[in-house]
Amino acid sequence: MPELPEVETTRRGLDMIITGKRLLAVHVHEARMRWPVTADLNLILEGKQLLACERRGKYLLLRFEHGTLLVHLGMSGSLRHVQAGEFLRKHDHVEWCFDGATVRLNDPRRFGAVLWHAHDAGPVAAHPLLAGLGIEPFDPAFTPERLYAGLQNRSVAIKQALLAGQIVVGVGNIYASESLFAARIHPRTPANRISRTRAARLHAAILATLEKALDSGGSTLRNYTGAQGEPGAYFEIHAVVYDRQNQPCRTCGTPIRKIVQGQRATFFCPKCQRY
Repeated sequence: MPELPEVETTRRGLDMIITGKRLLAVHVHEARMRWPVTADLNLILEGKQLLACERRGKYLLLRFEHGTLLVHLGMSGSLRHVQAGEFLRKHDHVEWCFDGATVRLNDPRRFGAVLWHAHDAGPVAAHPLLAGLGIEPFDPAFTPERLYAGLQNRSVAIKQALLAGQIVVGVGNIYASESLFAARIHPRTPANRISRTRAARLHAAILATLEKALDSGGSTLRNYTGAQGEPGAYFEIHAVVYDRQNQPCRTCGTPIRKIVQGQRATFFCPKCQRY
């Protein structure tokens, strides 16, 4: 699933291509997604100028004067810049034709979303899909103390607490395993048993891991592509524990173990990350 680094990489690419441009037309080739694509989207957006390309968690927010378009890439979606008139690919669902740039959403599993939030419906931050999200990891207000405080009333495993996205957004499955290894925390440790010292280590590990992923261009999917159609640099290549079951830990040589938590694979070193 595209996570924060992938979505942020896409946002940055789109920002250079379409921000400030006027939207000439929207073509919905397949409206059946996780939620139906907002009806009459072309009538809503035709002729409007895109003011900003933003992100909240894993949602892209395309901001116009009269509202915001929420776009989610689902499990395997991507947004790419295409040449005008280029043949549709299989699973190309929505197409935005800007003045001088055309962007298409491709989503093989149709778990993504394209939803309109009108300005008169209130702040987009209060949208039901956004209101419960935790703080952004690179927000200056996300401090070690804030992470520690957020963990105190959660007895679930720390890996699950990170994936929930209610304390901090963007720590997806790969990045949670990598961050916990860097912080030397066992993934099954109850969140409320994390000390201030370990919370500070985890905070630093989260930021370093996400920064590394952003430098790689994002890569939680081998078929992930950026806004220009370029493949991701595959953060997995640089991963220390993720997808390395039974391979030696690069720190101590102990075989990496794999467990399943909440139907998601978790990878860790049983020696470096003692329970």
